Amino acid sequence: MKVGLFIPCYVDQFYPQVAIATLHLLEKLGVDVSYPSNQTCCGQPMANSGFEKLTKGCDELFVKNFAAFDYIVCPSGSCTLHIKEHLHDEQNEAAATGIRKKIYELTEFMVDVLKVEKLEASFPHKVGMHQSCHGQRGLKISQMSELVAVPFSKPGKLLQLVKGIELIELSRADECCGFGGTFCVFEEAVSAKMGKDRVADHINQGAEFITAADMSCLMHMEGILKRQKSKVQVKHIAEILNSQL
Repeated sequence: MKVGLFIPCYVDQFYPQVAIATLHLLEKLGVDVSYPSNQTCCGQPMANSGFEKLTKGCDELFVKNFAAFDYIVCPSGSCTLHIKEHLHDEQNEAAATGIRKKIYELTEFMVDVLKVEKLEASFPHKVGMHQSCHGQRGLKISQMSELVAVPFSKPGKLLQLVKGIELIELSRADECCGFGGTFCVFEEAVSAKMGKDRVADHINQGAEFITAADMSCLMHMEGILKRQKSKVQVKHIAEILNSQL
């Protein structure tokens, strides 16, 4: 299979190690990965702010970059969901429709397509897993606790394969961290309070690291942790699944 690696702009600019870990992880699993070098923002910030009509150029470029791949993999649930639900190209709508069907968040690709059952990874630390809202409620990569349904978590299943890891149990397993993209700008007080509550739950349960499938959520919580001068660190799930400690 030919896989196109889609890296969100904030990961590219602020957390390039997450992109590198994603690439190395997929290559270890035998995947033929390519990175279209002229990719840019997918347009999610504009769309979330009510300016989806201004994303036309982003949509057209995304289709041009990724139409030829069998699968598209992204280490971000929120950006993946945006492409799945909002990608549109008037000039090549057939290709856009195909892209919406073949883009996957990293952990769902590993579980649903690659059927990963074994990993050569080691991370001997106490880790709290944050369930990002877009991944959980949009992509359904984990079950929502308010539903009377069988629990599951694709990120959690993969973390269980990591040698030495100790996954802590949170008091509120799938509570929002408060980031919400532009929400943290327009409702900063509410966003900050939600983030502090989310961080406190991890700290109270003894986490050394907080992980998630969305670096944006981790970026929000990392800022709070640093302001609190906490020793707790954040690490994207790709970094842990690719770790050899």
